[in-house]
Amino acid sequence: MDAPLLYTTARRAPSRIGVALGWIVALAALAGFFSFAFYQLDYAWNWDGVWEYRQKFFTGWWTTVWISAAALVLSTVTGFLVALARSSPVHVLRSLSTLYIELIRGTPFLVQILIFFYIVADGYGISNRYLVGVIVLSVFSGAYIAEIFRAGMEGVSSSQRESARAVGFTPFQTLRFVILPQAIRQTLPPLSGQFASLIKDSSLLSIIAVNELTLNAQEVNSFTFSTFESFLPLAIGYLILTLPISLFSRRMEERLKHPS
Repeated sequence: MDAPLLYTTARRAPSRIGVALGWIVALAALAGFFSFAFYQLDYAWNWDGVWEYRQKFFTGWWTTVWISAAALVLSTVTGFLVALARSSPVHVLRSLSTLYIELIRGTPFLVQILIFFYIVADGYGISNRYLVGVIVLSVFSGAYIAEIFRAGMEGVSSSQRESARAVGFTPFQTLRFVILPQAIRQTLPPLSGQFASLIKDSSLLSIIAVNELTLNAQEVNSFTFSTFESFLPLAIGYLILTLPISLFSRRMEERLKHPS
């Protein structure tokens, strides 16, 4: 009696061969779709001219890596602190955090870069455009991360908070041992998406002449007049950075998942 029930309700894990075949078919279909489009255009590829500027691509990619990494850490800290301030009993902290979030999320990132670089940074004597790029990228992404953290922490039921208080936990212990472990599980998918967006948003720093991957690809395009050959490596460069984030997020979700 129990064996058939277990067989029908248990979820069988897909085999590695099945997963590999699924990926092969999906990639082949995608390659065929775009290959047909380029074949119809009869496009003449010019990879030789772009290859001469390969060092420029690598330099821009490395700049994107360290700017994104620094902004990722800083925006995560900023978002967590702002999320705590948003839930604070102090009215001034709640008002400031709410104003920050609504102001950042309600205005275009492009405008924020221009205002911060040409007005705020210049007014405070900050001339390093790379430092400005990291700060403005962190401020922009931090507003979205703050809302992700806030939603995750508020998703923990009040009964668990009361239980923690009943056993004598302090507010800090409740946050550390009860709220955060559950909030992290809930926020991993949106956080990974936001981290990937942060990396791609770094491309807009090219408007203040930060020599990251997008600006260097644009310069190679202006040198060689090979648009597709210049921007395809750009897409691959960002994909190399964003894919590991998605894979790591899924792995962490599996590790933190508890049977209900």
